[in-house]
Amino acid sequence: MKTPGLVDLQVNGFAGVDFNSGAVTADALDRALEAMLATGVTACLPTLITAHPHELEARFAALDRAVAESRLGPSMCPGYHLEGPFLNPAPGYAGCHPAEAMVAADAGLVARLESRLVRPILMVTVAPEREGGIAAVAALAKAGKVVAIGHSAADFDVVAKAADAGATLSTHLGNGLPQQMHKLANTLFAQLGEDRLMAGFIADGIHIDRRALKSLVRAKGFERSILVTDAVVAAGAVPGRYDFAGMPIDLAADGSVRQPGGASLAGSALKLDDAVRNIVAWGIASFEEAVAMASIHALAALVPALTAAGIALPESELTWSDDLRVERVRLGAILRDYTAGQAA
Repeated sequence: MKTPGLVDLQVNGFAGVDFNSGAVTADALDRALEAMLATGVTACLPTLITAHPHELEARFAALDRAVAESRLGPSMCPGYHLEGPFLNPAPGYAGCHPAEAMVAADAGLVARLESRLVRPILMVTVAPEREGGIAAVAALAKAGKVVAIGHSAADFDVVAKAADAGATLSTHLGNGLPQQMHKLANTLFAQLGEDRLMAGFIADGIHIDRRALKSLVRAKGFERSILVTDAVVAAGAVPGRYDFAGMPIDLAADGSVRQPGGASLAGSALKLDDAVRNIVAWGIASFEEAVAMASIHALAALVPALTAAGIALPESELTWSDDLRVERVRLGAILRDYTAGQAA
């Protein structure tokens, strides 16, 4: 079976490499991207989470340099996803993001960070209820960015205003939320019902119960649903302790990732091909539909920003086995055969 390559809109690290470290090297990035390529991912947005402006500047500088100097980065990483610092700092909404570094929404900060980079910031996650939120959504959308709602308590009215202003996506919908909210009048229902928003879902069975995920995908609509990983440094690695964006995290044997002693999740250890297999095994979608959620739909969400930046992705193709394992990957002139070793 042949399909397009997979596209991950939200990946904070992989295979023991933390994209948020501020010290990531080209060699380390290549190790992470090679491991991602083996899962069928041919394009991704390395994602930086909330930090103080000077920290974001340093982390972007290191990441951008690593992408430019790596073998796979120029082909696989067209740009970046900034998830914060314009998020809701309230307990439950903040997740593992440092609340003390969260600030009012400011499109100018994104422009200043991007001005020092070779590759653009293509996607920004915002809580539009924050001070300046709607104005920032409008400015970012006008600048050609994909604007997503995430780590947000935005109600029906604010979600509609954000969509009016140009927001087109929900970041890991169903997560970055407190355990208890109003049973119906909440941001989850508001974003599910806003047809102008596509939605990313983390299909690991940990972030969202598989039965609940089936309901969420049905409510959002298959054509508006995207698979993402929200992977961190521990993805594709063995259980143990890792450093993510300056904080310790633990990968447990069940695949969950948390801060030591913490109850909330701190990203995932999910691989995108596992998400595809999960969606099929759980009866949520066919294989063709699951791959579309991880490729065609994700790319459709990203295309406006790619077009605005004048970026064209290399052609890609995956070959899958009958048991839905990635056997071969073609990305432009890059070829990998996982049935008989790797060939550059």
